[in-house]
Amino acid sequence: MQPARAFSPNATTFLTHLVGLGLADRRYVVQRFKSMLNGDIRPVEPEVPKGGRRRGAKRVLATLKEVKEMRPGRNEIIICTGLSVRNCGVQYWDACATGLFHDRHQRG
Repeated sequence: MQPARAFSPNATTFLTHLVGLGLADRRYVVQRFKSMLNGDIRPVEPEVPKGGRRRGAKRVLATLKEVKEMRPGRNEIIICTGLSVRNCGVQYWDACATGLFHDRHQRG
């Protein structure tokens, strides 16, 4: 019988949720979100290149290889949706963003 162990604070635990056909496309639109301690989920705007007159990028694209290598940061949710194949994509949820390892109840 092995003793139960607590999760290490330095562990890189994350949840991967394949949507529809999963990773069946070549290019994906990437959306990033940050989960707050009160349970709110807020979008993270993509970085705008410096020195350009362009407005902020409307969407961030990634290849299949880049999507497979993505790892969510602490309190981050990454959603990758396929461009040409319907119902195709993946979601990456960090352990803190899932809410599995901490209590979000607030005292009034």
